[in-house]
Amino acid sequence: MKDKPLKSQIRLTIVLIVVSSLLATIVTYAAGIWLFSYLLYKKINPANYYEAQIPGIEAYIREQGGALIDPAARERLERVIPRDGMDYQVFDAAGNRVYGSSDAAYVAQPEDLIRRLNTTFPARGRFVRAVPVVSGQDGLSGAVLLAYELKVSPASDSGRYWIAALLIVMIATPFIYFVLAILFFTKRFAARVNKPLQMLMAAARQIKNKNLDFELDYRADNELGRLSAAFSEMKDELKRSLSAQWRMEEERRSMTEALAHDLKTPLSLILGYAEALLDDPEAARTAKQARYLDIIRENAEKCSALVRRMLYIAELEGPGLQVRPVEVRIGPFLRQKLSHYELEARQRRIRIEADIRGDADAPVRFDAEMAERILDNVMTNSLEHTPPGGRIRIAVRVRPDRAEYEICNTGPPFSKKDLENLFRRFYRGAEARGSKGGHAGLGLYIVRQLAAKMGGAARAYNAETGEACIAFHHAIETPQTSSARREEARQEGCADE
Repeated sequence: MKDKPLKSQIRLTIVLIVVSSLLATIVTYAAGIWLFSYLLYKKINPANYYEAQIPGIEAYIREQGGALIDPAARERLERVIPRDGMDYQVFDAAGNRVYGSSDAAYVAQPEDLIRRLNTTFPARGRFVRAVPVVSGQDGLSGAVLLAYELKVSPASDSGRYWIAALLIVMIATPFIYFVLAILFFTKRFAARVNKPLQMLMAAARQIKNKNLDFELDYRADNELGRLSAAFSEMKDELKRSLSAQWRMEEERRSMTEALAHDLKTPLSLILGYAEALLDDPEAARTAKQARYLDIIRENAEKCSALVRRMLYIAELEGPGLQVRPVEVRIGPFLRQKLSHYELEARQRRIRIEADIRGDADAPVRFDAEMAERILDNVMTNSLEHTPPGGRIRIAVRVRPDRAEYEICNTGPPFSKKDLENLFRRFYRGAEARGSKGGHAGLGLYIVRQLAAKMGGAARAYNAETGEACIAFHHAIETPQTSSARREEARQEGCADE
């Protein structure tokens, strides 16, 4: 059935639900009829039970004749009439009620009583039989009305419970069987449909986790089978494409690393000789030559810094760079780090404000070297774009599981293009925050990569005050969480053994 189209499976499921519930209902009704016939006259009376008693009652009335009009005959008459399901009324020849078990007005006038003698007529929701009372000498002495219903009735005290149970079963079973059939067949249908869907969801998670070495083990000649086949083809094509892309990326990274290594030595030589010439007091040179040497040294230093960053990015993108947590107190760590920027900030007439919240003096563990690199890159970028007389605001919040940093400056706000590309490699900014100082556009790319390595993230935005802000966070470990992780690792090791 799994090879059938989904439309056919749905139709077949509906047919199975209807047919199975009908068959089950028919079987239950047949069993109910058999049980009813078995209990008939033992626990249950048939619908015409009281009607079948009327000929015997009429024979008794004819036998007794006019003596039944006397109220003294009441006890004898009630021995003949089944009182639990039949009412009676005794009238005299004038149409006056003498006695009986019911006060209901089954006939309106005495004339109606005479007219309805020896007939059965409906009245007040019941069937009424009018039986004449005839006396040998006096003729018609009166009449007896017998009122009854044509319905199943209990033959004993437990009979009413059997009737109620049979009635409930007959009414409820079609709905119960229909609901059970829906639950059973829809569960089977859902299981058939859910199996490939679960496999597709698991495959999607594998792709999300960058694992393409798996196979979809589902084959069916229907929509789900074709979807699974198309997904497998997409996965294979993606694997080929990503493999080629990964190879190209690895080649690019290796080439960048090799090029940076190759440039490092000649740049060091150029910088060394330029500094030697500038620092040699005995060297005779003109002012023009000295200016040229300054330019050579300055640009050699820029190239050396760029090479160092390229080498660091190659290391950062490779598998070799590991996070090495050490015990740090964030408050003293941050205050010491900010002191490194005070001289440059004073020279640029820029004010640095810091706000540290949370338990900043408590010992925590994180990679302090990586955190320093992140702060260096963000602060360098902020100092570069903050105008003289401006401000750099640093807000740090220490939470139980991470440290959050927000560094905002009063320089030009980020453009839409900046916000989309700021953390991309070699992006040098839009015109408002254009390249200054010849930077290569690698600083914020390094910030994002390092924050991710440390279990956090980085983002850029414009504050409502107009400030340009870089926010990032990284994970931290407290002594409690560190001991808890060591205990978990120990328990996992014991379990493996």
